[in-house]
Amino acid sequence: MVKETLSFEEGWGNMQKGITKLKRILETKEDNFDSEQYMMLYTTIYNMCTQRAPCDYSRKLYDKYQEFIDEYLTSTVLPILRKKHDEFLLRELVIRWENHQLMIRWLQRFFNYLDRYFVTRNSLPSLKDVGLTCFFDLVYKELRTNVREVVIAFINKEREGDQIDKSLLKNVLRIFVEMDKGEKAHYENDFEIQMLENTADYYKTKAANWIEVDSCPVYMLKAEDCLRKERERVPHYLHSSTEQKLVEQVENELLITHVSQLLEKEHSGCHVLLRDDKVEDLSRMFRLYNKVPQGFDHVTSVFKKHITNEGTILVQQAEEAASNQTTSGSGIQEQVLVRKFIELHDKYMNYVNDCFMNHSQFHKALKEAFEVFCNKNVAGNPSAELLATFCDNILKKGGGSEKLTAEATEQTLEMVVKLLAYISDKDLFAEFYRKKLARRLLFDRSANVDTEKTVLTMLKQQCGGQFTSKMEGMMNDHTMAQENQMRFQNYLDFGINSHEKTGVDSLTITVLTTGFWPSYKSSNLTLPLEMAKCVEVYKNFYERDARKRKLTWIYSLGTCNISGKFEPKTIELVVSTYQAAVLLLFNTADRLTYSEIMTQLNLNHEDLVRILHSLSCAKYKLLIKEPNTKTISQNDSFEFNSKFTDRMKKIKIPLPSVDERKKIIDDVDKDRRYAIDAAIMRIMKSRKVLAHQQLVLECVEMMSRMFKPDIKVIKKRIEDLIAREYLERDKDNANTFRYLA
Repeated sequence: MVKETLSFEEGWGNMQKGITKLKRILETKEDNFDSEQYMMLYTTIYNMCTQRAPCDYSRKLYDKYQEFIDEYLTSTVLPILRKKHDEFLLRELVIRWENHQLMIRWLQRFFNYLDRYFVTRNSLPSLKDVGLTCFFDLVYKELRTNVREVVIAFINKEREGDQIDKSLLKNVLRIFVEMDKGEKAHYENDFEIQMLENTADYYKTKAANWIEVDSCPVYMLKAEDCLRKERERVPHYLHSSTEQKLVEQVENELLITHVSQLLEKEHSGCHVLLRDDKVEDLSRMFRLYNKVPQGFDHVTSVFKKHITNEGTILVQQAEEAASNQTTSGSGIQEQVLVRKFIELHDKYMNYVNDCFMNHSQFHKALKEAFEVFCNKNVAGNPSAELLATFCDNILKKGGGSEKLTAEATEQTLEMVVKLLAYISDKDLFAEFYRKKLARRLLFDRSANVDTEKTVLTMLKQQCGGQFTSKMEGMMNDHTMAQENQMRFQNYLDFGINSHEKTGVDSLTITVLTTGFWPSYKSSNLTLPLEMAKCVEVYKNFYERDARKRKLTWIYSLGTCNISGKFEPKTIELVVSTYQAAVLLLFNTADRLTYSEIMTQLNLNHEDLVRILHSLSCAKYKLLIKEPNTKTISQNDSFEFNSKFTDRMKKIKIPLPSVDERKKIIDDVDKDRRYAIDAAIMRIMKSRKVLAHQQLVLECVEMMSRMFKPDIKVIKKRIEDLIAREYLERDKDNANTFRYLA
């Protein structure tokens, strides 16, 4: 049986019946096609596409498919949409888009054979794509501007607190995405760009009003609330890719544009929050600016500036107090200053840890701020000396003015070591600390040796082993000296004959290792017989076990307890070795001239003046001086004041102190020259040839761990090394140096 050929008019007439019903389904939501109707329509398309040419109507059907969709959109959809406005436009658009998708799905089923074979073989757009293109060209292009404006107006209403239909907006904006098959180009170009511009304008207006009337904390609360709501808006109806762009717009208008004005508000800005301990507001500030680089840098800058100002004010107050205080109170304000530095550091370190989430930039800002004022001199005292003196005040017996428990002492010293990290002249601190440590150990003034060792451990961790090597040697010497003293006491008690005894009640000698301890002034003092005998006895003891070692006696560190037999009563006198030597001369002479004392003791003029002044012109006048003036001259004569008395049974005769600061600083400067020389040679030995500027930079970097070298000093050291033929200038370039092996 021969199959009857189906004409296009007859076939399309059958399809028109199905299409008419499809329109009714879309408009009235009546029941869908049953299986029999569906098969009839499908078979019609199949037959029209499988007939032999010229009765293969595939191409005509493809064109007719597009004509139908265009006609339906033009005659039915667009007229209805054009009459709608505002929310009604959005709702109608969503309905028409859903209807359009439903229509395309049914048509795809009817035209399935056409889509699978004709479209595929001829590389034509699929029927689904044709349907999407028709909707895009006829509906979307015409309405996108109006729809965008309505959507943006709804978003602004929500920003003002009104309730809106979020699901409606989500469905509308999904159309923008689906118009580009999910690629977002139309969503971005036709909606997102304008929406972001509107967002910027909206928050620009808000920010301008808020910044004028609101305090910094209130403004930040509003900004944080706005950012939260904008982030919440995205999952409700915007595309996920919009979130970052949206947040950046809000951050720019609310946080970046007004950052200076906001953070520097006179009565509520960042410095006020820091001053008044507004932890919650500071935490909010960090949360807001943490991911905003331009603003975040400004926050850290204000933080650094605030700490610098507070620290500088503390230094100025200490300077003023030090200039007004009496000599007897000298040094108290400097000690108070260090304590305030510790409290300041604790306060702002807590801010860094708690409010600013331990962020590295705030650690850096804190460090740079403290480096500014921690390196200022106070009343002529370098900061390195202030820290060393503060430690000495805590570590010596009695604790000075710092009455602390053992735990508090350790915590305070730990904070001092942290402050040391901000001091550029760490080598100067080391020398001052070593001097004071020596006095604590030698004169038994240290409150706790274990605490001393703990501090050295802290310093070693902070500055390295070389920093504390000499101090650790001093501690070892101190321990060995105690053991040595016990052996010497046994020697005195059981090891010598009675006629070899020292003739004194007790004798304590401390042996130190040269190199570990600070350098002390030694002299060729001629000791009185009583004292000379003590020295001889100890030499005999020491040389038994250490014959190859040489003892150098430092009399300036010695102390003596002697009995002063005055007519009213006997008084125990605590004096220095030099003072004792002078007083013992009067055991055999009633009157001595200045010259006689100098000759017998072999002392220089400077030392002798200090000693005689302390014994005859100070508070305790053990010697009577003629003439009776307050100064010592070479024409003076002295006699023992037998009528001297005091209410105390034991008194200490102080020796006028010598300012050792200049000597310490000079010694450190000398050591620095050696250190710079060594650094230059290490660099040049490894590099062989190096330009001047690079050599200076590398030398500064190498030395910065211990001190900040002066560029002029480095240049002088380079010239000195050239003169000593360790380096030479390049013949072709005077600014380049060569290492000479």
